[in-house]
Amino acid sequence: MNHLVAPSILTADFSCLKNEIKKINNSVADWVHIDVMDGVFVPNISFGFHLIETIKKLASKPLDVHLMIVEPHKFLNEFHEAGADVLTVHYEACKHLHRTVQVIKTLGMKPGVSLNPLTPVDLLEEILPELDLVLIMTVNPGYGGQKFIESSYEKIGNLVKLREKTGSKALIEVDGGVNLSNAKKLVEAGVDVLVAGNTVFSSDNPSKTIRALKEVMR
Repeated sequence: MNHLVAPSILTADFSCLKNEIKKINNSVADWVHIDVMDGVFVPNISFGFHLIETIKKLASKPLDVHLMIVEPHKFLNEFHEAGADVLTVHYEACKHLHRTVQVIKTLGMKPGVSLNPLTPVDLLEEILPELDLVLIMTVNPGYGGQKFIESSYEKIGNLVKLREKTGSKALIEVDGGVNLSNAKKLVEAGVDVLVAGNTVFSSDNPSKTIRALKEVMR
């Protein structure tokens, strides 16, 4: 299966958001990745429902929404109405993960679960067959532009084995420190979806960079 690329708008220029989204629309990117942070679960605050609604109107790609918030179960319907196509919650933030995943499915979105760097993948064994996506954080969540955590490769490998063991079809996504230097190794390790923010939007030619991320295995 060909891997997907999901540019993260966290590092986009919001003074010209329409143009930044247009760059993604006109590229070979597969999804638009949106990080939602509440200043509680992570030490940063980002986007709310209104901005996601605006992005949905502008984007021609599916919205891959990553919730880095406490008690995400309280807002699932609101994120659905705002336009999320894939909705990922954190294992560490959910008291009743199975229930949350089922509600996401019922609302018509694809459910994902994210793991912080020190959370082992084995904790997902029971829920993995229910998921469309597992997001491995390859930096500590909260800020863009951080350095990739090298031990993530082993974690990805463990998740690949667990996916095979459980018969799950969940995509493996990584977010944090993804660039043109490590993208090929990540895909070779078993990653299906590359999230890249700073690498894309700090580039002189974002569309060219997105294409390069798509073609790392050629």
